[in-house]
Amino acid sequence: MNFKALTLGLAVASVATFSMAKPVAYQIDPTHTATVFSWNHFGFSTPSANFSNIQGTINVDNEKPANSSVNVTIPLESLNTNVKALDEHLKKADFFDAEKYPNITFKSTKVQALGKNKYKITGNLTVKDVTKPVVLDAVLNKQGEHPMTKAQSIGFNATTSFDRSVFNVGGYVPNVGDKITVNITTEASVATNK
Repeated sequence: MNFKALTLGLAVASVATFSMAKPVAYQIDPTHTATVFSWNHFGFSTPSANFSNIQGTINVDNEKPANSSVNVTIPLESLNTNVKALDEHLKKADFFDAEKYPNITFKSTKVQALGKNKYKITGNLTVKDVTKPVVLDAVLNKQGEHPMTKAQSIGFNATTSFDRSVFNVGGYVPNVGDKITVNITTEASVATNK
């Protein structure tokens, strides 16, 4: 068989396969993922709290970042302010109403690559029965084989801010700040068959 023809055929097949490649699905690792949010307290301090046990999928298309997506579920049961009485209050009906609405969700609608590992991720945030668009400013920390698990992995940091009152969680505004600042860090890995 002609060597040049074989080489050309393999090259064409490789390009065709590569062009049909789909986004890679990474499952969020809840043990290395945290969402920390902070607010102004009567002008005296800036307390913070966090959510844990976060679940979700990050679909990544390196060649066409616009095809990437994020889908996250945050259980309100995991809310931790380090003040037990405040945790219990925030889960009640006048704030998150966690018994009726046990999860916060985020589903991306648009991913934009800005260069230098920076991304703008627009999506719908749902708190209680209210869904509003928010924008995450994200930075890709690392992508590749995890040295411990050997699974293909990815890690991001992201920030966003919004007014909590638009989600009907506006108790004590304006004395307790309406603006919520959120800092997110996450690791996610491709599921491995064992």
